[in-house]
Amino acid sequence: MASIRKRANKDGSISYRVDVRLKGFPPQRASFSRLTDAKKWGQHTETAIRENRYFKTAESRKHTLAELVDRYIQDVIPTKPDWAKAQGSQLIWWKELLGDYVLGDITPARIIECRDVLLNGKTKRGRQREPATVVRYMSALSHAFTVAVNEWGWLEDNPMRKVKKPTESRGRVRFLSDDEQDKDVLLEGERTRLLTACEGSSNKYLYPVVVLAISTGMRQGEIMSLQWSDVDLKAGAIVLHETKNGERRRVPLAGKALQLLIGLSKVRDIKSKLLFPSNTNKEKPIDLRKPWLKAMEQAEIENFKFHDLRHSAASYLAMNGASLAEIADVLGHKTLQMVKRYAHLSDAHTASIVASMNDKIFG
Repeated sequence: MASIRKRANKDGSISYRVDVRLKGFPPQRASFSRLTDAKKWGQHTETAIRENRYFKTAESRKHTLAELVDRYIQDVIPTKPDWAKAQGSQLIWWKELLGDYVLGDITPARIIECRDVLLNGKTKRGRQREPATVVRYMSALSHAFTVAVNEWGWLEDNPMRKVKKPTESRGRVRFLSDDEQDKDVLLEGERTRLLTACEGSSNKYLYPVVVLAISTGMRQGEIMSLQWSDVDLKAGAIVLHETKNGERRRVPLAGKALQLLIGLSKVRDIKSKLLFPSNTNKEKPIDLRKPWLKAMEQAEIENFKFHDLRHSAASYLAMNGASLAEIADVLGHKTLQMVKRYAHLSDAHTASIVASMNDKIFG
């Protein structure tokens, strides 16, 4: 129960000391200059303790967002796969804006203000920040809050639950074009031109990396971190132990990609576990950025990123009759949402089958 004592201070003023004592909980005490404030605090504190809210709320006044970010980066980030390491820099961004606030003062309204700053801001390259990027920043902060709620007891609830994320675009589908036959002339498509440029590159790893990306749909990070222990050349498969969705994935390996890896295994660098090690540091993968850009220039291909090789693989699967579920399985997506962008390509393939069937039946 809450008890209030009236006290005369040395300066002649009056104060009211409130003690809240409930069995099974540590006593709480506070002083006020007004009796009404003392009564209100006593009632609210007693109710909050009974409802198991008070100590969580009090804890949120002891820690700042800066402390939360620092602890998360130190304790949580190291346990995540390599692709998630970027969350550290994303959290630093939030720390710079809200780091001085105690967690109890991090309201949805404050987060929304920062979200809008992020959405209207520009990247280091001077480009408008994409909604998808903002969503990743918000997801990083949201998970940090969730850990603070569930594991550290620093918060009663995650304030991000009441903050709306910006709507992401459907995602572009940019894939390498095929060769085209124009009367008696064969016009080389983007895929042929790019593979030719990569094969002629002075970097011996560029061609097999690009072929592997097109053949399997693996992400650049997954390919560059591959170790020989992950590859089973006899079974024709690659096992990815760390993926974006957190699940182990088996990737089929066949055709040109398999042939190239078999050839690479015969001349591999025995000082490195990696398939594509750096020349200077065998423990790190090689940086193919410059060879890639040079090959793109030689192939005269514009508006194309390395990640679009993954889109190319998915697009080719769709155009060759693979269902959305099969594409999702190859790419390692848990749901069909991410592969719906390829539905029109699959539909076009289905339409061509129907048209072919009608031609054969009805002429």
